Amino acid sequence: MRVLVPDLKEFHEVQVEGVELAFYSAGHVPEGKADGLVLWLATSQLRGELLNWPGLNWVLTLTAGIDHVAGALPPGVTLYNAHRLHDRAVAVHTAAGMLAAARGLHRFRDQQREGRWEPRRDLGTLDGAQVVIWGYGHIGKILEDLLRPFGARVTGIRSRTPDAERDAALAEADWVVLLLPSTPETKGIVNAEVLARLKPGAWLSNQGRGNLIDTGALLAALDSGHLGGAVLDVTDPEPLPEGHPLWHQPDVVITPHVASTTRDLVERGAEYTRKFLEEMQAGREPEGRVAAGQRY
Repeated sequence: MRVLVPDLKEFHEVQVEGVELAFYSAGHVPEGKADGLVLWLATSQLRGELLNWPGLNWVLTLTAGIDHVAGALPPGVTLYNAHRLHDRAVAVHTAAGMLAAARGLHRFRDQQREGRWEPRRDLGTLDGAQVVIWGYGHIGKILEDLLRPFGARVTGIRSRTPDAERDAALAEADWVVLLLPSTPETKGIVNAEVLARLKPGAWLSNQGRGNLIDTGALLAALDSGHLGGAVLDVTDPEPLPEGHPLWHQPDVVITPHVASTTRDLVERGAEYTRKFLEEMQAGREPEGRVAAGQRY
């Protein structure tokens, strides 16, 4: 079996009996057919070239989301994702952002930069906080476990949750955490109407996709004081351009789409690939198979 993999040191160390690895990068793609593709850290142009590689039978994307791949696969090519590679890091990043915001660490960081010692009295905890996780899947369940020791009460809602049940949960939320994928149905799902349903002072946390939120409506809710604040790992537009008003919101915490990033991510990605290929070679079905027509 010949497999295309990223040209990274950690992947050069992967060895699986019966598997030949061919290494690709933005500056070099190998010649010859390939049975499989491990897709990761590729530009959109390179990704398009690799997804149409001659002989391809399957693709493993070392990402949790598949919106960058679904719809671009040739007929008959099987797709796998790697949500387990990222789930815990995203959940930890989300919990960290919520705790930091509750304690006002972003405001204290601003004061530190200005050299001001200014105690605040509007600090909180997550004890008793009603947290709604919108997109309650693998990450959401890990996040719930992380938040439980801090006294948070979690309600999980999904795309199939009835509207009345969803709206009732949102109306009681102190925090709304977005872990939804980007689909035609979820684009702009958090609009002015939804934000108005939240109780005054509620916070929003988005580790899903930036276009889940209507950015104009978000800014209006922040400027009016109705929304307490937001923790955003993803934005619309993304990357967030210099001078964008979100940068200057005092109660918005922005990270540059790094929720799943860890210092050992590439090493773990290579190890995940090794185990995946071993399963393939043993004739077993690896985890993460995406059903035909599934968009996330």
